[in-house]
Amino acid sequence: MENSSGKGALAEIPAEIRGWNWGAFFLHWIWGIGNNTFIAFLVFIPFVNLVMPFVLGAKGNEWAWRNKKWASVEEFKRIQRLWTRWALGLIVVFVLMIAGIIWGVTATLKSSDVYKESVTLVTSNPITAELLGTPISSGIPTGNISVNGNSGSADISFSVEGSKSSGVVYVLAHKEMGEWIMESNKFKSDQTGEIIDLLTEPAQQ
Repeated sequence: MENSSGKGALAEIPAEIRGWNWGAFFLHWIWGIGNNTFIAFLVFIPFVNLVMPFVLGAKGNEWAWRNKKWASVEEFKRIQRLWTRWALGLIVVFVLMIAGIIWGVTATLKSSDVYKESVTLVTSNPITAELLGTPISSGIPTGNISVNGNSGSADISFSVEGSKSSGVVYVLAHKEMGEWIMESNKFKSDQTGEIIDLLTEPAQQ
């Protein structure tokens, strides 16, 4: 077949290049610039951007062949494979970045004095110890802790589980003159819905 790439609507599409294009699917407008396929910029239009990556994935090879002059089918396939590798590489980097951020936030929350003190309160309280059953393990905290010098605030929650049942601890605190002050520290049972105020109920001595 004659190489008709770059001739737009007049170009004949070789059977060898038909199929899905992962580079176009994941990199859409970036891939569009590199392949003279500027219809990819439709990804910036609200609602259209929901379907456009799938359209690019399905039609990408055809549009790239029509819109740009290629030396051969082999060159075209080689370049599109490179686009796919770049796309997958960027996805891996993105996933690792997100995982790193989540790990960092979780580690910061778990190492905070507010979390540690709250864990001590729930594990040393005789009522929660009896309700949950020992040993008691604590889960990953969620929420927010912000610190600005000697002041700050905390609003977190975390799960706790024992040999009998489980629940959630809800914590509110603020930092004043470098010291954390608990405002609210309550346990809620998953099974009964019972709420125990860990700041007023006596802890084990």
